[in-house]
Amino acid sequence: MNSVQTVSDMIGLYALNIAIAIVIFILGKWVAKKIADFSKKMMLKNEKVDKTLANFLDDIIYYVLMVIVILTALKQLGVDTTSFFAILGAAGLAIGLALKDSLGNFASGVMIIMFRPFKVGDFVNAGGVSGTVEEVSIFNTIIITPDNQKIIVPNGAITGGSITNVNAKPERRVDLVVGISYDDDIKKAKDLLKGLVEADERVIKDKGITVAVSELADSSVNFVVRAWVKTPDYWGVKFDLTENVKTTFDKEGITIPYPQQDVHHYNND
Repeated sequence: MNSVQTVSDMIGLYALNIAIAIVIFILGKWVAKKIADFSKKMMLKNEKVDKTLANFLDDIIYYVLMVIVILTALKQLGVDTTSFFAILGAAGLAIGLALKDSLGNFASGVMIIMFRPFKVGDFVNAGGVSGTVEEVSIFNTIIITPDNQKIIVPNGAITGGSITNVNAKPERRVDLVVGISYDDDIKKAKDLLKGLVEADERVIKDKGITVAVSELADSSVNFVVRAWVKTPDYWGVKFDLTENVKTTFDKEGITIPYPQQDVHHYNND
């Protein structure tokens, strides 16, 4: 009777420990989520903290707290956490070897967060992709292309190559190369080009405007046209200037050469 009672007590105690461990896990997971969300909220209130960094630290805090919760629940079940750490270390080594590419992406994600070559909303050329950064996670970066395609790029591919951040500076320089015929008036063409650039209100006049002959090419005299604009105005100014150059030159009788081939036919008779 005593042995039966002892077994019954042990089963009851073990069932109680299981119930407590489950409660610890569920409650701990809820608390970990709340703490991570609160930390993220506080970080986002600071204007100096980037949204990408806040999301990244939010994930780190959550996973660290979840490890603590799991270890606490296991300890409640009577599991020796010392031996568990040894097993976890061996398993971590095996998993690390199997997932070396994923861990490489993780390390690259840490580098992106720390050194911040770009942030959410920037237009970048990275990892063989061009587009606007929508999100930077631990392993991947989501980029939206100009034609609205969503591309998920591994962070390792980004840090493994060159990164061009188009929005890094508030101003950009528009560069155009315009060719005219050797028979045309160079001074007239130069004055027309300068007038077109100066007439655009989006051009930053204080930064200076360059209109100069850059090359005496095979079939044209080439001008280089350079002007500074606000970064958001870059493409608009470039497209408009290109169109205005063509329409103005046509109106003023200035020729823009294009490749031609002369064919000579000889009659043997």
